[in-house]
Amino acid sequence: MTAAKKRILITGVSGQVGGALLPRFQDQDVIAADRAVIDLARPDAIAPILDALRPSIIINPAAYTAVDQAESQPDLAALVNAAAPGAIARWAAERRVPFIHFSTDYVFDGRGDTPWQEDDATNPLSVYGRTKLEGEQAVRAAGGTSLIVRTSWIYAATGKNFLRTIAHLARERGELRIVSDQFGAPTSAALIADSMKTMLGDDIEIFQSRCVQCNGVVHLAASGEASWHGFACAIVEGLQQRGVRLAAKKIVPIKTEDYPTPAKRPRNSRLDLGRLGQVFAVTTPHWRDALAPELAALAIELQ
Repeated sequence: MTAAKKRILITGVSGQVGGALLPRFQDQDVIAADRAVIDLARPDAIAPILDALRPSIIINPAAYTAVDQAESQPDLAALVNAAAPGAIARWAAERRVPFIHFSTDYVFDGRGDTPWQEDDATNPLSVYGRTKLEGEQAVRAAGGTSLIVRTSWIYAATGKNFLRTIAHLARERGELRIVSDQFGAPTSAALIADSMKTMLGDDIEIFQSRCVQCNGVVHLAASGEASWHGFACAIVEGLQQRGVRLAAKKIVPIKTEDYPTPAKRPRNSRLDLGRLGQVFAVTTPHWRDALAPELAALAIELQ
């Protein structure tokens, strides 16, 4: 007997993670919710829309992700990153609909060099990190079956991200200066989507029990670690190996202080992936392996 299709609502489908999730769930009844369907900047309008759409599962990767811009737009960031997830979570809790909400390594302050575990104390350094933490708290307060998925350093061959920025700069400049004292795991949107498909599985009751088992929070990222400088070097070398002509001849490592930004970044964005493996039986590939197909796709575009 064929299992009934899940009615899965995915927000942020014009973004990197939302866009990567869509094709992974085409075997289900998917509701692709871009901003025209659900505007997270209007949290009071969300419940009636969900009433009409009637999802059986909600996945929310949508967010206000302009980290530096958030410093001057804290109210808008709070609406999208905190109030809206809270509104969705309350709707889902009242109807016993599982809710998967994406968060970030920016909820931590980046001290030390030990990978952050899910239950470590949070201490965000920026408006973006603070509003994402407030979103986590609102989701938890709703009391339903939810899973907060924290990830880091997201990129894809499409969209606006570090991979494409470096590729663009490397075609125009002979020298790049890249921060080398911030560490994390570059994580492709495709890796996140593949992992999410495995985590959700076919049995919603098993998934719900795993959400409870992991206390409603799990870290999801590629394995391994790199600095932004190391990531940039891998991008440039990978594109050159695939025949893309670049102007960049030198990639200079610099300190965080040499590249001031409005928002303060955590220096240690490493995420502990033990719970991901223990509870969901998911082992993610090394970041270099996950980078390869994105480089291949981007190289085709650039040639």
